Amino acid sequence: MAPKTPLPPGEALLRLLGLAYRARKVVIGVDHVRAGLQADQFACLVVASDVTQRAQDKVVRLAVARGVPLLAGPSAEAIGARLGRPGVMVAGVLDRAFATGLAKAAPGSVPREA
Repeated sequence: MAPKTPLPPGEALLRLLGLAYRARKVVIGVDHVRAGLQADQFACLVVASDVTQRAQDKVVRLAVARGVPLLAGPSAEAIGARLGRPGVMVAGVLDRAFATGLAKAAPGSVPREA
């Protein structure tokens, strides 16, 4: 039996995020995620590595203030491509089990400070 080849960086996170999205446990888009944060709906957020200043101001600061864990994701284009959407800056994960799996899939992930 051939040994397993390791996944490229971020691939496990993207796969699990795609599964969560298909299960309707992910909210995407700055405005929708901001509304969800205000309603305390999220177990964690996945933030694109190339997040815009607008997303930083509207979402990341609010998440930090509310104590929602932030996971560093790949580029917005990579996240969007996996979810079948244009570039996705931020994705809010509604389910705690998916959030735990995403945190394990991104072990080098460090919460971002606003």
